[in-house]
Amino acid sequence: MNTSDFNGRGLTRRGFMGALGGAGIVTLAACDNSIGTNGGAKIDARVNATLNQLYASYPEAQSLAAKSAGMLVMPLVTEAGLGFGGAYGRGALLINGATVDYYSHAKASFGIQAGAQQYAHVLFFMTQDALGNFRYSPGWVAGANIKYAVLNEGDRFTADTLEGTSPIVAIVFAASGLLVGATVEGSKYTRIVP
Repeated sequence: MNTSDFNGRGLTRRGFMGALGGAGIVTLAACDNSIGTNGGAKIDARVNATLNQLYASYPEAQSLAAKSAGMLVMPLVTEAGLGFGGAYGRGALLINGATVDYYSHAKASFGIQAGAQQYAHVLFFMTQDALGNFRYSPGWVAGANIKYAVLNEGDRFTADTLEGTSPIVAIVFAASGLLVGATVEGSKYTRIVP
């Protein structure tokens, strides 16, 4: 009997280990996608808590929400870098207050950077076209067409933010950590199944 046979059935140790490794990768991929778990319910709970925090801290954000065609809420984005950097988070797209899809947020960066931070952000799609472009693209990348909500000295949004005509308004808040300047430009948003 050949020493590379396994149980005399022609399955080599290498083949057995490869099959075992492949099964492990499939299992890990399933865990990452939260298949068979309550991943959607967890994201929804975090989204609701994030919106409550946003509205409590900045009540004017409710008027943006009321005017928007939809909102992408990312409850927790973790960003870290040391020369090369990246960010990742998961959230939900809400239309009329109901979750319609789940998304991941990923960002890569390179430059003079060191540290880590966490933050939440909400993208308000102010037109149906902007919302449609987001929903029906295979992987939407945030660009320079996003207007960032600006706070004045009294922690209030400026009138320009609330009455502006930008198709997408971003609010980045609840930042903590050592990196400076949380933005969503260059981020890729991809629909996921939690």
